[in-house]
Amino acid sequence: MTDLNHFAPSGRTTFKRKPQRGTYDRDAIYAILDEAFLCHVGFVREKAPFVIPMAYARIGDMLYLHGSHASRLADEARTCQEICVTVTLLDGLVLARSALHHSMNYRSVMIVGPCSLVKENEEKLLAMGALVEHILPGRTADCRPPDDSEIRRTAIISLPIHEASAKIRSGPPEDAEEDLALPFWAGVVPLAFVPGMPVPDNPDGNMPERSALYIRKLKERSKVR
Repeated sequence: MTDLNHFAPSGRTTFKRKPQRGTYDRDAIYAILDEAFLCHVGFVREKAPFVIPMAYARIGDMLYLHGSHASRLADEARTCQEICVTVTLLDGLVLARSALHHSMNYRSVMIVGPCSLVKENEEKLLAMGALVEHILPGRTADCRPPDDSEIRRTAIISLPIHEASAKIRSGPPEDAEEDLALPFWAGVVPLAFVPGMPVPDNPDGNMPERSALYIRKLKERSKVR
């Protein structure tokens, strides 16, 4: 029986180390993807490995990457080659009493599978809009949509989210029992993604209220975490 709430583990997504930190829960994976802004895409081309940072957006069970037709990744997508996409949110620095047990609190996702180059203009427009909305919800209403020339020049790569897993670390350091009495400070330094004050390109321009409201919500969310 298919479990729609979880991704099925595969040979590539099965956890080898610290499996207790791993999850295949669909909602947990999508929450991380929707909160982060940047992904890293790994692939092999001409026997050489490449890992590149890219903008992305999710629509349902599909991940879209924004690229150029001249890129190596676009060449891979033309022949539906396998890629690996990772996303990481860094939540804290974990300082232990021993050097060995220093760590970080994080939430991460890995997706593997064959990528494709989106060819239909309707799907490209949908993905390009989602990419802008992922950067700042509501922004598509406050900017010019892409014209035909821009649509042709832009490469949109799609990756079905079928093989995916998340790994999450939270909480204090995990010092060995014999180290707990050592006279060293230990604990967690929380980290948060906090937007700064918007800097207008036009000094006389005002940011649309929906954008300003979203930025205020981001600031509040960072305080809660």
